[in-house]
Amino acid sequence: MGNMKFKIAAFADEAAPTLEGQISAMKENGVQALEIRGIDGENVADISGQKAREIAARLNAEGLEVWSIGSPFGKIGIGDDFNSHLEKFRRCLETAYILGAKHFRLFSFYGAEHIEDVLERLSAFVFAAKGSGIVLCHENEKGIYGDTADKCLELHLSLPELRAVFDPANFVQCGQDTKEAWELLSPYVEYMHIKDAMPDGSVVPAGKGAGQLDFLLSRYKGEVLTVEPHLSVFPGFEKLEKEEKSKHATYCYGNSRQAFAAAVSALRDIIGG
Repeated sequence: MGNMKFKIAAFADEAAPTLEGQISAMKENGVQALEIRGIDGENVADISGQKAREIAARLNAEGLEVWSIGSPFGKIGIGDDFNSHLEKFRRCLETAYILGAKHFRLFSFYGAEHIEDVLERLSAFVFAAKGSGIVLCHENEKGIYGDTADKCLELHLSLPELRAVFDPANFVQCGQDTKEAWELLSPYVEYMHIKDAMPDGSVVPAGKGAGQLDFLLSRYKGEVLTVEPHLSVFPGFEKLEKEEKSKHATYCYGNSRQAFAAAVSALRDIIGG
């Protein structure tokens, strides 16, 4: 593709659980930005203000930044206690501010049958974030209300402030054609998660599955792409007999650092950078 305009971010917690390990993996692979999710044994939704300040200072010292909060908000049942969830969301907005993150990934709830129930809760998130300068981005996670493109479109039409994180692999896993999804949702896409999958649902490096990444990236007008490896790690893999290896996934890695590097490399192969 030869397009050098993209900045690569990543869920570096898939490379290492610790902040130091994540920094190391990012630098090894030329990744400039972090979509922060798990750090030193805590979810980003649970870290203290003090911890957030320490993380921000450490990343800044390394010339790295936090692109987005890979939050778990909206990943609860529609009937679960929303008030405490919303209160935690408000605290995490403060964390985002401390970390300098301008984007905030969230979801649209499990078990919801009626869009009104979903919109009521998502509207509360949107209202809480008003004036913060932080862009809320809905991810098309499988199993939540907004898992297919038509349902995502409903949400964006009803809540114009809510932008989209486009995840090709999640659409593939829902049986949704990614080109069709793109045609419906491209006006709302804020950024993409780079993850690909086979029709059977197994996650593979970008460009190796049914996600049609070449097509999507040729049309994507954003600046940042977040690598989310989700690749199979099988530590004993190299010790298996050769005939046994062939029975396992084609894309399988000896450890999480190798899987992370492979995921970043696969994206670079597509964008030519």
